[in-house]
Amino acid sequence: MSQAFRLKQSIEDAVMAGEFRPGDRLDEASLAERFGVSRTPIREALLQLGAEGFIDVRPRRGAIVSVPSPTRLFEMFETMAEIESACGRLAARRLTPENDAAMEAAHRACELDVRQGDSEQYYADNRNFHEAIYRASRNSFLADQAFALHKRLSAYRRIQLRARNRLLQSLQEHAGILEAIRAGDEQLAASRLHSHVLVQGERFSDMVLGLTQDRSAPAGTRSGAGR
Repeated sequence: MSQAFRLKQSIEDAVMAGEFRPGDRLDEASLAERFGVSRTPIREALLQLGAEGFIDVRPRRGAIVSVPSPTRLFEMFETMAEIESACGRLAARRLTPENDAAMEAAHRACELDVRQGDSEQYYADNRNFHEAIYRASRNSFLADQAFALHKRLSAYRRIQLRARNRLLQSLQEHAGILEAIRAGDEQLAASRLHSHVLVQGERFSDMVLGLTQDRSAPAGTRSGAGR
């Protein structure tokens, strides 16, 4: 994992914790001082965040935190669930031994992460599992849409994996998805992927709470915002 990628995740975590608010400017010099690094990896991290839509890069203002509203965030996850359902349906219809092996390898890696209680590595291997399903659809246009939206939601998908018992639950859902795809059951694969991806009920409430905590505080009491 590169230094820039680790910094990217640290900045994401700071936003999730309410240390930066929507509209705050992320100043390269302040962030470099905060994390004890040079401005070069900070700049690379901000470029990665900008590519994912997590921040906006504006002329004369620099990098600005851009967090979607709860309604918008739900709509994005709802769309992601529909896209992944389509990928699962096609994967069940078109599964090849090569794609099956890729899904199996990612699933086994996730099992090891759960045994070790490593949520950060699980996130990486979880991404590999989902991307293996996108490729297994053998529809490159659909897979491109899935890759793009998964990337846009990466910070939110990562943070929800920290919920209590979520890693084990996620792994069990993976097993069910893999079983349905291998059985060639298109509808079951689509249904299980939809339920797995769509963040709803208490899970969604907990995630939104994490995004909004302390954001009612006056601007002068916030830590870390760029000046």
